[in-house]
Amino acid sequence: MAHQEHEDPELEPEEMQSNSSFFSGLGRDENPGEDPSRPRTEPPAAGPPLGSGALDGQASRYFAALDSSVGDLRQRAQRLIDRVNESRKEDHTVMSGFRESLLLKVSDLAEQLEEQLFQLYSLHNEQIQERLHELAEVMERVRQAEDELQQVCRTVEAAYKDLCLQPEA
Repeated sequence: MAHQEHEDPELEPEEMQSNSSFFSGLGRDENPGEDPSRPRTEPPAAGPPLGSGALDGQASRYFAALDSSVGDLRQRAQRLIDRVNESRKEDHTVMSGFRESLLLKVSDLAEQLEEQLFQLYSLHNEQIQERLHELAEVMERVRQAEDELQQVCRTVEAAYKDLCLQPEA
């Protein structure tokens, strides 16, 4: 197996799939292949060589390549986790800015609505004042009409008494 360092910031298809919530709880010092609730155990120490020297060299190269690949996968996973965390920080910043902008706009709209309500109240107050003034004038005319009617009633009553008191001829 050949070991290649992958430094390209573009995501490979495997990396794009691992951009899911699978790694969401992992921090910088956790390995994606490990369960954080299980205690860490060190790999068992290598025992005596099982084969001849030629096989031993091949096996050690194989395990070195495997260790290198696992290390590379861990580094790539950690870079993905770092990207996810960075993306989350950026999302939080964007949302905070959006919230502030939205609060300002809502506040401005509330002020405009309040101003329009006050203008409407002012208009209604003027109309109410006009109507109350007209009502006061009508009530004054009614009072004057009552006074005139009472005066007419007194005059009619006095005339009736005068007619009733006159002797019949």
